[in-house]
Amino acid sequence: MREIYIKSGSPRELAVVEDGKLCEYLLDDAASAAAEAMYLGRVERVVPGMKAAFVDIGQTRNGFLPLEERSATAMLPRLQTGDRVMVQVKREPQGEKGAFLTRDVTLCGQYVILMPMNRYIGVSSRVEESKRPVLKNMGTEIAEGRFGLIMRAASLQVAESVIREETDELLARWETIRRAAPTAHAPSMVYRPRTALDSLLDDYRPRGIDRLVTNDEALAAAMAEELPVTLADSQLMERAGLTRQRDKALERRVWLDCGGTLVIDPCEAMTVIDVNTAKNTGKKELEQTILKTNLEACGEIARQVRLRNLGGIILIDMIDMEREEHRQQVIDALKAALAADRVKTVLHGMTALGLIEMTRKRSRVPLRDEWTRPCHVCRGTGRERLCEEEPHG
Repeated sequence: MREIYIKSGSPRELAVVEDGKLCEYLLDDAASAAAEAMYLGRVERVVPGMKAAFVDIGQTRNGFLPLEERSATAMLPRLQTGDRVMVQVKREPQGEKGAFLTRDVTLCGQYVILMPMNRYIGVSSRVEESKRPVLKNMGTEIAEGRFGLIMRAASLQVAESVIREETDELLARWETIRRAAPTAHAPSMVYRPRTALDSLLDDYRPRGIDRLVTNDEALAAAMAEELPVTLADSQLMERAGLTRQRDKALERRVWLDCGGTLVIDPCEAMTVIDVNTAKNTGKKELEQTILKTNLEACGEIARQVRLRNLGGIILIDMIDMEREEHRQQVIDALKAALAADRVKTVLHGMTALGLIEMTRKRSRVPLRDEWTRPCHVCRGTGRERLCEEEPHG
């Protein structure tokens, strides 16, 4: 059962609950909508050695723009210092790093993603292999070589006429942006993307939403014809226990039902997740206890990754398993658990050291950064200096 909780306010708070467990907790405000926004920027510096340019888009730090895009069909001119350039934020600023930018812009709809700067036709990786050729042919016919399209999984559930209608709407939106850009001030935002709520509903409608709970009467009335809606008071997050679950996701240690634990440590370059048996001593042989703990950890890891909005490289140190079939069983269980994630996640397998490698697209600010800040005393190190009188080592 999937429920979406919406608490009005500034910022608006959104929660996704599946079978009673909190899986996403988002803030919906202007700052959170930075990803996918389009700007008319000014090139401050071109660095040939990095094959990149630094672009002023009106933020504290200049954005980082690769000179070569991943799409082989994107048609983009060369850049020089001082040029005005339209860019889109692919990754929000984090820490000391500015926003990651692209010139290969996209406009996202419920059924398709429009790519006006290239001619690539693709299909969401969530679509079954047997159904992909049909969608790709449909996308090719709709685009007619004029633009690129990615057919989303939701496009399987509607008629071609609906997809064509949405594509035309996205094209009209792009034409408005393109015409406004030449007269816009640089730097300035020329397109504000969907709100976090719009994106959330677009992503989960095809998967099914069983109930929407909100204290916003206007929103409840607007959504009543589409979804079962429950009108609640302003304490809806606290009464459902979601605030408590959110706060527990800010902790380093997560307890499993079997008595095992996860220890989650975000680092500068990656996030490391360690699985331990802890209190789970088991009643059978050790290998079965380890397998049971690792299998339960798979579901909880997938939920914590979504809830904490972890991105980039993620390394998982499962409890060591001797049998190859057990290792494969754990990989398969983790892959199945990650299928519920609406953010692109790739499981790369197990290393020679027995670590599971995965990557997850950086989409929004992590939960930790939205609800906590570094300690002003230790500046985030979390350690205390020894006194002169105390023994060292």
